[in-house]
Amino acid sequence: MRLVGSIAVALLLVACSGGEDQPGTVTADEARQLNEAAEMLDANSVDPNAMTNDQDVP
Repeated sequence: MRLVGSIAVALLLVACSGGEDQPGTVTADEARQLNEAAEMLDANSVDPNAMTNDQDVP
């Protein structure tokens, strides 16, 4: 009897999980995190033209 009750509860939880999201989509929180990561990468990027070749330094 407990097994049947456990299975029923598990099925109810699965039914309420809200599987309306399309595969491959991101949540609003994930999109915000991705944008913040991109901003950090942009802030830390270096212009390749600003680089110098210091091979002549002893």
